Amino acid sequence: MDHLTEELAKFAVETRWEDLPSNVVRDVKLLLLDSVGCALAGISTDPGKMIIALSKRLGGPPESSIIGVNGKVSCSNAALANGQLINTIDYDAMPGHAPPFIIPAPLALAESKGASGKDLIAAFAIGFEISARVGNALSKGSFFGGSEGTFKWADRSGYASCNFGAAAGTGKIMKLDLDKMINALGIAGHLSQVPTWIRYTFSDHRPMTKYGVPGWQNTGGVMAALLAEMGYMGDTTVFDAEHGFWKFVGYGGWNPDEMLKGIGKTWNYFTKITFKPYPCCRMFQTELDCFLKIVKENNLKPAEIESVKILGHPTLEAPCFTNREITNIADIQFGPAYIFAMAVNDVPKGVEWQDLETARGNRIQEFAKKVIFMGHPDFLKNQMSVVEVVSKGQVFKEEKKLSQLHELSFEELLQKFRHNASRILTENKIEKSIEKILELEKVGNISEMTSLITL
Repeated sequence: MDHLTEELAKFAVETRWEDLPSNVVRDVKLLLLDSVGCALAGISTDPGKMIIALSKRLGGPPESSIIGVNGKVSCSNAALANGQLINTIDYDAMPGHAPPFIIPAPLALAESKGASGKDLIAAFAIGFEISARVGNALSKGSFFGGSEGTFKWADRSGYASCNFGAAAGTGKIMKLDLDKMINALGIAGHLSQVPTWIRYTFSDHRPMTKYGVPGWQNTGGVMAALLAEMGYMGDTTVFDAEHGFWKFVGYGGWNPDEMLKGIGKTWNYFTKITFKPYPCCRMFQTELDCFLKIVKENNLKPAEIESVKILGHPTLEAPCFTNREITNIADIQFGPAYIFAMAVNDVPKGVEWQDLETARGNRIQEFAKKVIFMGHPDFLKNQMSVVEVVSKGQVFKEEKKLSQLHELSFEELLQKFRHNASRILTENKIEKSIEKILELEKVGNISEMTSLITL
C-alpha cells in the first residue's frame, strides 16, 4: 500500500465526533440543511421526477429514503436519487458542488444502519475533508484563473475526487477498520466518474448531465465501502505518483504533498464554504448581485430598462452560456439572460426560476433580448465584474469582485430552506426538520430526521 492511502484511511477511522472543531460541526449541519432543501426543490422538476422513478424502479431492500418521497429503496438507489436531487436546480453549496457528491452515500447508510446524529456529522466532515484534500493535489489547469492578461482552459475538471470522500464517509458510518478503510479508498478511485466539466462547457447543447452525474458517483461510494466490508481487495496504491489516480483519471499533474498537510488539525474544505443565494450557475451570481442592487436602488421596472450589459469571467463566452435555446432546465441555469429576466420580473427565487413555461413566456423572452454578456478584458487582473444598465436616459453601473458574492445570513439560509421545501413538506414538518437538523448531534437514530424530510 502507499503512504497516502494509509494516512487518509487513518484520518477517517480515528477521527471522532469529539475531535471536530465547533465550526466544522456547525457547517456540516448547515450543509445538510441546505442540501436537503435543494433536493426538495428538485423533486418538482423533470430531471428530479426521472431520477425518483428510476430509483424506485431499481428498488431493492427498503432500507433508505429518497428525500421528499414516501417509501424506501436500497441504500445505493437512495444515494443515486438524492445525489441528483440535491444538484438538480444548481442551488447547492460551493466550492465545487461537493454536497451532492458526498452527502447522499453516508446519509443512506446511516439510515439503513440506524446511526446516530454524531456518527453522521463525523462521516460528513471526514468525507468533505478527504475529498477537498485529494482535489487540492490534482493539477487541473487554469479553469478559474490564469496569469495576468492570459486565460487557459483546464485540461480536466470535474468531481472524481469526491468519490474518496463519499467512500470514506460511508465507511465511517459502517465502522470499517483501518485495513478495510484502505481498501474502500482503493476501490473508490476506480469507481469515480470521468471528469466531464470541460466537455459541458463546450457542448453546443446543454445536456441534463451538466458537468457530472453526482447520483451515479454516489453509488460508487456506497459500493466501495460495502465491498471493502466484505473483504474485496482494492487498489491500495491508488495514489501512486507515476500511474495512480491522477494519471488514469486524466489530470495534468499530481502534487501529493497537498493531501496530508495539517490533516486532522486544519480543515481545508470548511474555510471556503459559500451557500448560493441564487438557483443558477455560480459564474454570473456576482453580476446578479450588481444588477439587483441597481434595480432596487433606482426603482427600475422591467419595461423601463433598455439594456443590460454584463462583463465578467471569460467563461461567460463559452458555448454553455452563449447558447440561448431552452430545451431543459439546465438551459435556464446557465442562461444569464433568462436568470436576469426572472429576477427583474420578481419571479419567486427558487425552482420557479427554472419553470420552462415561465422562461418561454413573453415577459421573460422580451427582457432576455435586452441582456448581453461577455468576458471582461481585465478580469484576470482584478477579478472584477461590471454590470451596466441603461434606463430612464441614464447608465447605471455597478462593479464587484467575483469573491464578493452576497453571503447568506443564517436567517436567509433558513428562508431559502423553507421556500425550497414548501412544495413538498407541510409547514409543521419544515419547522421540525430545521430543528432536528440544527440539533443533529442530539439525534439517537437518523430515522428521526429522515422521517421529517420524507412523506
